[in-house]
Amino acid sequence: MNIQTIGMVCALGLSAIGSALGAGYAAMAAVGAWKKCYANGKPASFIMVAFAGAPLTQTIYGFLLMNFIRSAFESGAASKMLCMAIGILGGIAIGLSALFQGKVAAASADALGETGKGTANYFMVIGIVETVALFTLVFSLLLLQ
Repeated sequence: MNIQTIGMVCALGLSAIGSALGAGYAAMAAVGAWKKCYANGKPASFIMVAFAGAPLTQTIYGFLLMNFIRSAFESGAASKMLCMAIGILGGIAIGLSALFQGKVAAASADALGETGKGTANYFMVIGIVETVALFTLVFSLLLLQ
């Protein structure tokens, strides 16, 4: 295995691990919020599915980063060490973004289940956490050029 391949694998793998953990937290909270709604005779909001799925986009960013690393190395624009470093650190940053996005989505599901209000506000905050992953992807791409 080449050293740049380690970066590629980490970019995708660490992003996907974060997405899995984040989606798991958010999904568990959505189920709990639905249970709370049903127990109290309130309508259960289907929008909580979007909360549960929000962290999944970071896997796509990890896949894109993996491909950017491969292209940069094959074109000679980036060294093996740079490719490895960007893959590892970028994968960690994107994965952590997914993990914390899941925690924010979990809190959002709980709050929406309790009050039935604030959906737009919750999505704005979830979007802010998403931005960390987007910035990581874009800035990594710039470093690879």
